[in-house]
Amino acid sequence: MDEAVRRRLDGLRTRYDAITEEMGRPDVASDYDRVARLARERAGIAPAVELLDRYREAERARDEARALLAEDDPDLRELAEAEAEAAGERLDALDAEIPRALLPRDARDDRNVIMEIRAGAGGEEAALFAQDLFRAYHRYSERRGWRTQLVSVSETGLGGFREAIFSVNGEGAFSRLKYESGVHRVQRVPETEAQGRIHTSTATVAVLPEAAEVEVAIAEKDLRVDIFHASGAGGQNVNKVATAVRLTHLPTGQVVVCQDERSQLKNRVRAMTVLRSRLLDMEREKQERELGDERRTQVGSGDRSEKIRTWNFPQDRITDHRVGLTVHNLPDRLDGNLDDIIDAVAAAEETARLRATA
Repeated sequence: MDEAVRRRLDGLRTRYDAITEEMGRPDVASDYDRVARLARERAGIAPAVELLDRYREAERARDEARALLAEDDPDLRELAEAEAEAAGERLDALDAEIPRALLPRDARDDRNVIMEIRAGAGGEEAALFAQDLFRAYHRYSERRGWRTQLVSVSETGLGGFREAIFSVNGEGAFSRLKYESGVHRVQRVPETEAQGRIHTSTATVAVLPEAAEVEVAIAEKDLRVDIFHASGAGGQNVNKVATAVRLTHLPTGQVVVCQDERSQLKNRVRAMTVLRSRLLDMEREKQERELGDERRTQVGSGDRSEKIRTWNFPQDRITDHRVGLTVHNLPDRLDGNLDDIIDAVAAAEETARLRATA
């Protein structure tokens, strides 16, 4: 193991032990927020500490085995050689695994998510595809035990979605769903297509980490609030009482509409959550542009203008263009079976980050 890597791991072990001791103090244990913050920090460095413990154990096994190589007993030497070789193989494997554990974590990975899906080019077919994507992410969230909640939806006459905004709450939601941000292309024969021609349509997916109120301060003077009657598909009013909320952030022009709840207060709270998340994402992008060192990897920048995936129905295949992965069984994928695709993109990003730090 490289000496600099060992010093870094030793420092993490020291910090891990200090956190554990601090969490056991009565004055800390009674402070829920402090305990939660410390627990998150400890969980973040625990994988690296565990690898260090395994490395030290393998080193001890190797050194003890080598000490026995001087023995006169040939059977004992043979056993010692085998143990030393096995310990060496474990050390080689750990040397390859440790750099991954030391990669900086995305501080947003544990956050809840605001997802926004919008129909792009392709008219009604694009809207139907947006609805398909909404169902896929809803089912994916169910499979992982996450809770989804609709913020707003704009439907077409055929049941497609012009736009759907919803939240996903659960451990590690952003760490998985962030790879879905971008342009998704669909190729299929619409039911209304008499000639059987394949049409190409698109939908965009935005994945925003949910922002806390303390991170994004929104002054009342910068906000215009409009209250109106919620409407269903086709524009018909569904509530006699005006409960739908439209928030307009005057400095940026960002507009958020929430009408899914029957309570005006709940709609306003949820609209504010979406607005904060959008403003936080805008600020992050601004900072990255100003610094000029935004990380670019083979999986792309994550910019929502990029085409990331093609869903081809006639050929029953999905191709992720960032990593060149092709999988099949679209009905299963649209039912939320997306882990292998997300795993492949996450692995490619990790590989690129390791190369960048080498």
